[in-house]
Order: sequence, then C-alpha cells, then structure tokens
Amino acid sequence: MGPHPAVAAIRLAVRRVLHDILTDLHSSDGRPASAEQEPHERPPSPLVLVACSGGADSMALASALAFEAPKLGLRAGGVTVDHGLQPGSDLRAEEVALRLRELGLDPVESTAVTVGREGGPEAAARDARYAALDAAAERHGAIAVLLGHTRDDQAETVLLGLARGSGIRSLSGMAAVSGGPGAARRYRRPFLGLDRQTARKACMVQSLPVWDDPHNTDPAYTRSRLRHEGLPALEKALGKGVVEALARTAQLSRDDADALDTWARQAQASVRDAAGLLECAKLYALPPAVRRRILRQAAIEAGAPAGSLFARHIEEVDRLITGWRGQGAINLPGKVVAQRQGGRLVIRQG
Repeated sequence: MGPHPAVAAIRLAVRRVLHDILTDLHSSDGRPASAEQEPHERPPSPLVLVACSGGADSMALASALAFEAPKLGLRAGGVTVDHGLQPGSDLRAEEVALRLRELGLDPVESTAVTVGREGGPEAAARDARYAALDAAAERHGAIAVLLGHTRDDQAETVLLGLARGSGIRSLSGMAAVSGGPGAARRYRRPFLGLDRQTARKACMVQSLPVWDDPHNTDPAYTRSRLRHEGLPALEKALGKGVVEALARTAQLSRDDADALDTWARQAQASVRDAAGLLECAKLYALPPAVRRRILRQAAIEAGAPAGSLFARHIEEVDRLITGWRGQGAINLPGKVVAQRQGGRLVIRQG
C-alpha cells in the first residue's frame, strides 16, 4: 500500500524540483565528482536546504525533502528564522530546528534576525528573512533553498499585486524559481501547484507537529485579512475555483512579463545616443509597456531602489516623453532625478 495521496503529491512535487536542481547542477561548471574518484577525494554531496517556519506548508516540505533527497544523492538540511516579533519566538525556533533534526535533516540551524520598518512590517520581515536564508545558503554551500509557498499563497500574492496597481509583473506572483545576484536560481517553490489543505493533510497523516503562526490570523496584517476575509468573499460571490484561476493568471502574466522584459532589454541600446543618453523620440516610438520597462531599468541603474519604485513614478517620467509641455524634473526614490534636456531624457542622482 502506497503513501496517503496528500503525502504522495508533496513528495512528487519535491522530487520534480530536485531533478530540476540536479539538471541545473550538471549543466553548470560545478559538476558532481565522478565515480572513478577515490572516496577520500570526493567532495560532499550537494546540499539542498528547506526554509521551515514550523507551519504545515514548510513542515510538509521538510518531510518530503528528507524522504526524497537521499534517493537522488543529495544532502538535505534546514533553516528556521526567528524574527523576534513574538514572546518566546527564540524557543519556538529551537523547537522547529529540533523537529527538522528528528526528520533526519543535517545541517540544521536556527538563525535570529532583526526586523526593520522599511516598507511596512510584512515587507520588512520578508527582507530580513531572505537575507538570513541567503547567508545560510552561502555559509553551508547549499545549491538551493526550498520554500513552502502554495497555490493559495500565489492567489493572495496576485490579489495584492492587483490592489497595488503595479502592472503585469506584480500580477505574475511568485516564480517557481528565483534568486538574487549571483544566485539567480537559488530559491525553489515546489508547492505552487498544490493547495494549502494538501500540505496540512500530509502533516496530519504523518503525525508531524505543526505550529500555526498567530500573525497569519491577525487582521493587522494585509495578507491575513485577504486570506480570511477577502478570498472567502470572492469565492462566495464568484463560486469555487477563484484560487485556481488566480494561480493560472499568475503564470500567464509571468509569461507575458518575461517576453516584454526581453523585448525591453533588446531595445535599450537602440534608444540611446552615442553618449549613452536616452533619446525621447526613439522612446516615444516604442510600445508603452516596453518604453516603461526601459525607463524603470534606467532609474534603478541611476540608484533608485527597485522596491520603492512604483508604477506612478514611472508614469510621471513617461509623461516627459509622451506629454512634454516643458515641465520640470521628476524626483524619484533614492534621490534620483529625471528630466528632459534637448530631446534627451537624463536620469541621474540629483
């Protein structure tokens, strides 16, 4: 008799992602050691980490990683991040680390972070968490970090992007594969095609202890309100299937956004003069979606923080090209200034 369907589903999702990770590894310069090497010459097996909060999604992911990784010649480790936002959070993080060790993961660590205030509490906690995960991956030499985001999380992310009005990229939700500079494919999200209930059921049938973060039900947090009020209201009004439809929207939007990003990268050189300045007439001739991507990238290169650069900022800069009436300079985040000078668009530190 095979495993419970929920357990089988999460293991299959993790197995597929691990195969993808190995494919990436084999196609890179860092190939695993050959079988002809003496045992003492072989480097340790590649390490994959799981980021685990102790919740149902990440505990199900940790369990599946512990089961699947050894069969593929991979080591499985875990990291839990203590955000320090609740009393006793340090003890809870140590409990999660203990559970990961009991699953057979090694190495396992609990790391504490200081959460700032920039961008609001949710964004600040996320930034601190990813910084800690990046540091842990570098410290242990991990080739990937698995994250437990589900299809439900994806639906919430799409709705939050829609509410911000930030364009098609924000509607594309979370990528199945993402990362930062130097580690573009570090983060993997195996559960984007699975719902939250599948992960919870998998934990229940395996008798895995689960911690429910009270922040997930705290109405002070936007995502919590959306999860417990917004999405249920949408399903009541529109019927079941809203989550699945939003997840499909994310993938379609991501495909479109990727294509437009590629077009914008290819068009960048053609709209600059010999001195590298942006020519307004050539920008005007481009489709708006491509032109605004070029403007956004130029602002970021000039020093504007990407996370603080919103659609309204780019629209104001765009009007220097499409609605030019002699208006003055546009102030952007990061003390960056955009202004039109003699048919050229100059974006630089003010």
